[in-house]
Amino acid sequence: MPAGSPAAWTVIDLLDTELVAPPHVERGGVDVRLLGADPTGRRDAAPAIERAIALARRLDRPVYLPPGTFRVDRHIVVDDVTLVGAGNWHTVLKGRQVTLAEPAPDGSRHTGVGLYGKPAAEGGSRNVHLRGFTIDGDVRERIDTDQVNAVGGAMSDSTIDGLHLRHTKVGLWFDGPMRNVKVTNNIITDQIADALNFHTGVTDSLVRNNFIRNTGDDGIALWSEKTADARNTIARNTVQSPTLANGIAVYGGADTTVTGNLVADPVREGSGLHAGARFGAEPFTGTLRFTDNTTVRAGTLDLNWRIGLGALWFYALDGSIDADVRVTGDHYLDSTHNAIMLVSEYGVKDRYGIPSVHFKDIRVDGTGNSVVSARTAGSATFENVDARNVGAVGVNNCGAFNFPSTGSEFTLTDRGGNDGGWLAPWLLPNTITCDDRPPVVAPPAPSPWS
Repeated sequence: MPAGSPAAWTVIDLLDTELVAPPHVERGGVDVRLLGADPTGRRDAAPAIERAIALARRLDRPVYLPPGTFRVDRHIVVDDVTLVGAGNWHTVLKGRQVTLAEPAPDGSRHTGVGLYGKPAAEGGSRNVHLRGFTIDGDVRERIDTDQVNAVGGAMSDSTIDGLHLRHTKVGLWFDGPMRNVKVTNNIITDQIADALNFHTGVTDSLVRNNFIRNTGDDGIALWSEKTADARNTIARNTVQSPTLANGIAVYGGADTTVTGNLVADPVREGSGLHAGARFGAEPFTGTLRFTDNTTVRAGTLDLNWRIGLGALWFYALDGSIDADVRVTGDHYLDSTHNAIMLVSEYGVKDRYGIPSVHFKDIRVDGTGNSVVSARTAGSATFENVDARNVGAVGVNNCGAFNFPSTGSEFTLTDRGGNDGGWLAPWLLPNTITCDDRPPVVAPPAPSPWS
């Protein structure tokens, strides 16, 4: 509150607090100020930063970005270089969105502040290390052809650590093929689209311990368009309030692990955790693992379908999801509609299914509707899946909506230890219990399990 404010009281909607370390000094680094970078933000610092990068590469030293605000209104290409700031509270690369006189070869109509690896078609960049600064953009609308992301391109054998990325289209959008990038300990907020996307053949990479809030699309996405992503791990991230998609989404690919993440409060058209055969992605292969994740108030209402999704949502649209899918140790808390949904698009329901999902050691505390909503052909096994405070029937089993006399096309197998009465024996293996729009019963707040 400003001093002398006449307000009798104030509502604080959101308060972020951090323990801020003193500014870091990179001993032996090439200080961008010595090459002419203005730390006041008044003059364009991009040319000076590029000169510092060139000198640092010749000397085999890091680039140092000291405390200050450095104006950058375009991309800076990085390759085989380390950029170290004084800390993301102290060093800011700040830029405006700039309209290009002519569209760029990639279709972009605008540019803006961003650190980019070389395109994968040109071999990509390698050995890039970015640490300890903020990138603050000024993107006002989503134009999918625009490359106005904070970090982009292809960066193999690279690390991005301790950055704060805000007000760009996407925080980090990598276009592979590329391998072995580690994205750790970053804050990514207020993005027009995704916070992070591994797009096209990103392999053997790690996304860990990042805080993400207020994205216009998926918080974290792995999109295997044209070339499969493979052997990636998404671990111990916090994703909050994606407004028009999912917290963490996997679109095809091989051997993906999503573990130990917290996802809360998706707003619409998405779920907390999602696996989708959609957007032209390569098929799921190998093993897809969701392990020890927690969702809170996920499972939103899809306004196109007019049905509730699941906190964990599987969607077969472009093909079947027929990898070995294993969901172990997840907690789904206070789910708005369903805890788990498995669905095929109606137009392909007799072609594609979800044949092999295994749930084990799951806890479901509160659903507005069901524990499991199955709207597809396929099967799933359940072992030690405990549920309480369930708003409707435990299983909503519509199968592929053909309603044969032999029962639903989706089969549930009880492997024991499923407490709470939600998986009633008379539902197994494939009793039809199809009510897509039951009344939503708000559950009580989650509480400790005895």
